[in-house]
Amino acid sequence: MVTFETVNELTLKVTCSGTDEIYTKAGAFVGGENAGPKNYKFDKVLLGPQNNLGQALMGHLARRVTGENLPLMKVSMNGDSTTYYASAGNHVVVYHLQKGESISIESENILAFSSDCDYSVRFIGVGVLSQKGLATTSLTAKGDHAYVAILSNGNPIVLSNMQSGNTLSVDPDAVICWIGNYDPTIQADVSWKTFIGQSSGESYQFEWHGNSPVTVIVQPTERGGGINVAMD
Repeated sequence: MVTFETVNELTLKVTCSGTDEIYTKAGAFVGGENAGPKNYKFDKVLLGPQNNLGQALMGHLARRVTGENLPLMKVSMNGDSTTYYASAGNHVVVYHLQKGESISIESENILAFSSDCDYSVRFIGVGVLSQKGLATTSLTAKGDHAYVAILSNGNPIVLSNMQSGNTLSVDPDAVICWIGNYDPTIQADVSWKTFIGQSSGESYQFEWHGNSPVTVIVQPTERGGGINVAMD
């Protein structure tokens, strides 16, 4: 069994009791300790974390086509240990999924996840206006020990309409992930001003309405991309 927690906001600490395995971004390991000879090892994941070869191959192809490809490393733990993971000084957020709960996350924002997570790529079909969004990586909890470690470029903010029922609107290029069963709709604000270089710079957003309860994590840095429509 493993548990995830953060250290100094920038590092993931994974504590293993007994035998287990996790999947991490390749090269993310920074240190570890255990009693006696080292009892954990690292293996490159060639296709995907799925146990079924056919599913792993199809998942690999889907990730390559959609840009959701993530070089993964499997960490196999055979005994009690503590290991640490980080990536380029990014902030780390740990989320403990409840059984059956899903998180939709950009592949580049995944640091690690436990073996209790079912990993897949889904098409959501709203990526034409954004650097990201055509597809998303989904992690769904199969058991009670499903952890996800999320990377954020800067301290993230959390928006939720679970209790309020409010409409949430976010920049697609700043979204890290969302937790819930509802994918966003896209709202575009394109007018004649857009084509003469008078765009506000916020011509499209992801939206969730009150009847789509969701929690969204957003980073304070936008990805480059999207469509820049203007006329000189």
